[in-house]
Amino acid sequence: MAVIGIESSAHTLGIGIIEDGKILANVKRMYPISDKGMIPMRVADFHVRGVRKLLREAFSTAGMGIEDIEAIGYTMGPGIGPCLSVGNITAKTLASKYHIKIYPVNHAVAHIEIAKHLNKFSDPLALYVSGGNSQILGITDEPFKHYRVYGETFDIGVGNMLDNFARAAGLKPAWGSSVAKLAIGGHYIPMPYTVKGMDFAFTGLQTKAVGMLKGSSPSDVAFSLQETAFSMLCEATERALALLGKKSLLVCGGVAQSQRLKEMLQHVAGSHGAKFGFAPDQYNADNGAMIALVAEKMLGSGKHSYGIEDCGVRQDYRADSVEITW
Repeated sequence: MAVIGIESSAHTLGIGIIEDGKILANVKRMYPISDKGMIPMRVADFHVRGVRKLLREAFSTAGMGIEDIEAIGYTMGPGIGPCLSVGNITAKTLASKYHIKIYPVNHAVAHIEIAKHLNKFSDPLALYVSGGNSQILGITDEPFKHYRVYGETFDIGVGNMLDNFARAAGLKPAWGSSVAKLAIGGHYIPMPYTVKGMDFAFTGLQTKAVGMLKGSSPSDVAFSLQETAFSMLCEATERALALLGKKSLLVCGGVAQSQRLKEMLQHVAGSHGAKFGFAPDQYNADNGAMIALVAEKMLGSGKHSYGIEDCGVRQDYRADSVEITW
């Protein structure tokens, strides 16, 4: 029997199907983000209009039907409220109609778990970098088994910062990948660098970079912004790696698609004799397979499925509040 996962925390609606750890389907559709960003209700409406078609596509890709599904997972949070609600309602509807077990899944934990699964890592230090958050996490057994946050952003996620800069620079699409392209051939200009132990902050860097667009080469500004932000992440991550003595390092989340960030983290890991891993881009970007994987792990661990009435959404659902039962 297989498990289906629904991801709808932000601009991506993803549906994945997994059976015994094997990914059978991972389909998605993404709201076309304009230079003005996202209006939550419009994104949610986009998800509502596409969810039935995407479910059919997922089942077709996996070569199975709803009768082959034993459990369903959905993203409980964190994320954008109206978008989370689409996945929540879809999951509860399927669970109720077809008498399927249902599991709420933490979005950040799912990003880490799919990268762990694909790299066959058992106990890595994880740098989770996305639009909405940036954190350094590792599993601890005290006071219960969970992902402890060893460092995190004081303000905004690094992905959000890159997207904001891209919009200010008039890049289309206004994403981190566009900033990376603009940075090619750029030269370094000193910028604000904020690291406090294993924590970091990006708003000062963003403000400085946006202000410099008027009088400096956009390529130089983009290069300097990217190098500074990624150096901050690497410094904090290396400090955590040295402190904890972990033998493997993962980077996951949307910003883990950055080739430059992976190059820098590879050097960090190598200097400490640690293995370095990351997932293919389709699993670093938001996706349903990662939600299905965690739901399958919860099911396999004997975790009792949740009642429909207990399944809601939590926009502030932190990874360090989730008990790891597998």
